[in-house]
Amino acid sequence: MLLELKGVTIPTFDQKCNIVNNISFGVKEKSIHSIIGPNGSGKSTLAYSIMGLPTYKISKGQILFDGQDITNMNITERAKLGITLAWQEPARIDGLTVFKYLSLGIKDKSNLKENVIKALKTVNLEPERYLNRFIDETLSGGERKRIELAATIAMKPRLIILDEPTAGLDLIVIEDFLNIFNRIKELNMTILLITHREDIGMVSDYATLLWRGDEIITSTFPEVMIRYCAKAGLKEYCKRTVFQGEKTACFDADYIDRIFREEESK
Repeated sequence: MLLELKGVTIPTFDQKCNIVNNISFGVKEKSIHSIIGPNGSGKSTLAYSIMGLPTYKISKGQILFDGQDITNMNITERAKLGITLAWQEPARIDGLTVFKYLSLGIKDKSNLKENVIKALKTVNLEPERYLNRFIDETLSGGERKRIELAATIAMKPRLIILDEPTAGLDLIVIEDFLNIFNRIKELNMTILLITHREDIGMVSDYATLLWRGDEIITSTFPEVMIRYCAKAGLKEYCKRTVFQGEKTACFDADYIDRIFREEESK
């Protein structure tokens, strides 16, 4: 496992209650692993805690990265180990060009322009059109998200945390982003994908379902999706989607009915 969470509990800022409770799961290296669940289930809180943001400190448990305990490390120390976060709302920095912005995170400056160009191509942006563009209001939301993702890729991290990366995008652009996620995995990077959307999570190899701060299941994505649908009472939706594609072909309607009966009996 590249990343392991062991009994992680994260309280609210005032310490009066917990946002997530006793969460334990692992993320395999060079995989796409989703944290899914409805809004308010603690997904982003968990992501920010893994990144080491100071206002999201854990009160119990451990976070391990490549076998090393990083629980008490700050965000800079974690970044040096190869962990990075792409924000749900990308940065807009007036006066800074795309080339300069992507250059900031690249350690090896010897092939700087080449690496920037590769990162832009990975997210399907034409370098000749974007290298000298400014990161300002002239860029669309989709363009800014791609540039943010390109900046992350340019750092060549080992683990990329993506917090709702397709929020606000139309369906055609979302499909392109899913292809980009697979391309990132081919670059030997691991993705931890935060999403409340089942269709986005379908790109994942594995997933963890959070529900009201609790971990319900960690398994292959199709298995997790069935559990998610059962918790949400979406049987017909589940049956319509669970037979789509190779990843979900192993499940039949009887199995789905059994999982829903188990949930209803709780």
